[in-house]
Amino acid sequence: MKIIEEKDRFALYNDVDQEIGEMTFIFVGETMVINHTYVDSAYRGQKLAEQLVKAGVDKARREHIKIYPTCPFAVKEFARKAEYGDVYQDRLKLKP
Repeated sequence: MKIIEEKDRFALYNDVDQEIGEMTFIFVGETMVINHTYVDSAYRGQKLAEQLVKAGVDKARREHIKIYPTCPFAVKEFARKAEYGDVYQDRLKLKP
């Protein structure tokens, strides 16, 4: 399995380079909004969606940005993992 960062998403590929999942995001200002996480049903139960969210967290840490999760899975991950608190943003800050 490998995760590749692409424009506005992280794509998950199996060992024969078939895409089996993704986590998508947009930027609102300088905040990454995780809006979708998906893993093919044949690959569920392997914590792959968790790895996709972690890839987003790693990007946020590297780039010194915050994450506002709207995807239900990502919301649960941030609630479960206190160690993501350094990049968590609880609401969007919009400029007038």
